Amino acid sequence: MVSSKDSGEADTAQEATGEPAGNLKDPTSYSPTGNKGQHHWKRSTVAEPGLDQRGTVFFAALQMTRMPMILTDPRQDDNPIVFSNKAFLDLTGYAEAEVVGRNCRFLQGTDTDRETVRELRDAIAAEEAISIEILNYRRDGSAFWNAVFVAPVYDADGQLIYFFASQLDVTRRRSSEQAFRQAQKMEAIGQLTAGLAHDFNNLLQVVAGNLDMLQGDALTDRQHRLVANAARAADRGSRLTRQLLAFARKTRLEPRRTDLNTLIHEFGDLIDNTVGAQVRLVTALERRLPEIDIDATHLEMAVLNVLLNARDAMPQGGKVTIATELWKLNGNAAAHQLPEGDYVVLAITDEGSGMSEEVRQRATEPFFTTKGSERGTGLGLAMVHGFLQQSRGRLEIDSEPGRGTTVRMLFPVAGTQSVAAPAPRVDKASTGGSETILLVEDSDDVRALAQEQLEALGYTVLVVSSGEEALALLGDRPVDLLFTDIVMPGGMSGLELVEQFHALRPETPILMTTGYNEDLVADIPRGSRLDVIGKPYRRQELADRIRVALDRHSPGERPVEQGFGHKEG
Repeated sequence: MVSSKDSGEADTAQEATGEPAGNLKDPTSYSPTGNKGQHHWKRSTVAEPGLDQRGTVFFAALQMTRMPMILTDPRQDDNPIVFSNKAFLDLTGYAEAEVVGRNCRFLQGTDTDRETVRELRDAIAAEEAISIEILNYRRDGSAFWNAVFVAPVYDADGQLIYFFASQLDVTRRRSSEQAFRQAQKMEAIGQLTAGLAHDFNNLLQVVAGNLDMLQGDALTDRQHRLVANAARAADRGSRLTRQLLAFARKTRLEPRRTDLNTLIHEFGDLIDNTVGAQVRLVTALERRLPEIDIDATHLEMAVLNVLLNARDAMPQGGKVTIATELWKLNGNAAAHQLPEGDYVVLAITDEGSGMSEEVRQRATEPFFTTKGSERGTGLGLAMVHGFLQQSRGRLEIDSEPGRGTTVRMLFPVAGTQSVAAPAPRVDKASTGGSETILLVEDSDDVRALAQEQLEALGYTVLVVSSGEEALALLGDRPVDLLFTDIVMPGGMSGLELVEQFHALRPETPILMTTGYNEDLVADIPRGSRLDVIGKPYRRQELADRIRVALDRHSPGERPVEQGFGHKEG
């Protein structure tokens, strides 16, 4: 018979011991406990090394926990798994008979990082604990990110007998972090891009405006030809900045309620000319689609960019299918990162070379291209992505090497709210006038050009370079229109000027201009009679918009509020 004291000593002798993790290096950003690990063991010593006693509460706990766990035996060749709990089988999709007796490397695959594998092997060789995150693969071939903690287990004689490994699927957290980092990167690039486009538009305004002035002069045929060539180059530069701004989601859209099928038919000839004779175009348009609110010009640009990519992916020719259909995202909207509702889908599918997963993930990054600098700017899909986001839709890309690419554009079905009203018609024969215009522009070159253009139309122009100067000049002086730049660094912005001017002259119309074409107008009082013209504008466009703005103030005219699209209002 054993005394109570002897019994206590025997119990103590049977306890496992271990070394607390303490300051164990843990490069992973996920902790199952939510705290920095200090108390759990990084190595342990057990008094009974066998795995035969499986009727205890501790063994039951191992099988009941949702934390996947395994033991490997380094005393056997290739350090095979000798025990796995039920959660590990749930994690990997394997049966127990398929796991026991195999080295853990069967979970690795083509995209598993070799350096991470090396770190894991080095820690095992050194009999040290390690905490890592590694890309593993389930039995069905699907990849998952595995947060693994591995630690050695010794017997009472200090001999290494097992390695213990606990694991956790952290794929969702890794995906969220990657999406957040990508969003931050794209936002930073977008801000830089928008700033560059703004400055570039100011330069283009001066170039295009002066070329317009020259084209009205008596020139020789050669001079006309040179001016026309320069004007075309300025137009190409203007389109490039529109692509940059569309990527940055800072282009001002003018959506109209539209039938997508009709739109595809309307620029069918342009599509044919874009893809060329080697590409066979097939359309599969679902009938009776609901209408969408869309900027037709930007949609055309988006479709052409996708088709150009499809053509370049099929240098020997092939088939491109343009399809439309209605999707009802009522239970799976979250999978598409969209609100629930009905969406009209435009899908463009090619039979080209396809993309690797790495290329597909980077396809919408600005300036990323696989075509080479001489064939592509890398702005095409970036512009499409920005346009879809600004249109409250989504761009999706499905592609595999050798199996072609499908680009889908999802647009929400038009609601019951009103869309932007069409711009008033302007008689181009009478776009001049004799009214007084207060011109506010901080760029010396743009200000001088605008003054010359407006005075050539017969207007009296009061010229200032800042909002403060404009308000000081105003006083009791009669002004029929305020024409101001929105972005004027270093002092009062155009928006602040508009707000104060509107308070002083609520009936006087306002025309603003900006190289951003962005949704800054959302901060402007809704009662103001205002409009926005984007830089670079042409001389006739400026004349038309000035006339429209002034005519809103004409006696007997009913004011027409200009729509700013869903992002602006």
